[in-house]
Amino acid sequence: LNYGGDRFVLGGGLEDQPESQATAPAAKAQPQPSKADRGAENAILDEIRQVNDQVANEKLSAQIDRIGVITAKIFEYQKSHPERSAQLHAFLSYYLPTTLKILRAYAQLESQGVEGENIAAAMSRIEGMMGKVVEGFEKQLDQLFQGDAMDITTDVAVLEQMLQKDGLSSSGGMQIGI
Repeated sequence: LNYGGDRFVLGGGLEDQPESQATAPAAKAQPQPSKADRGAENAILDEIRQVNDQVANEKLSAQIDRIGVITAKIFEYQKSHPERSAQLHAFLSYYLPTTLKILRAYAQLESQGVEGENIAAAMSRIEGMMGKVVEGFEKQLDQLFQGDAMDITTDVAVLEQMLQKDGLSSSGGMQIGI
């Protein structure tokens, strides 16, 4: 964040541009994900796979697979809709890293080969909450499409009304235009 001068800059890059470029309208072109962004996304997806390879619990492994699939879909959505990146801030800065941290801890606990009370309790807690995590990831992906679904629903309703109004639909019968 850069609060300097008479503008607010989120992210990097604009502070080095001349004033005329830094304040140019955003309508020209959507920013494309950089190689660093794609590299970070690939690193996250690779880490999810690596952690999954370390986990022997089959149920948890299936949940980790699902998290990987959903995360990849969220990254794809972000690439094709960069203007909606702000909607993903909490997911990318908290939920995803925290989930990976917890999964790494589980893999480490599981690899100890000891079934002590503390280890068993921590592993059980993680196993119990992973269903909620998967559900949360699925809801995050679903929310990304909420606006698109509303637009489609509106378009379908208008098309149905136009077909009925123009007598091109059998469901509404023939109507005289108003």
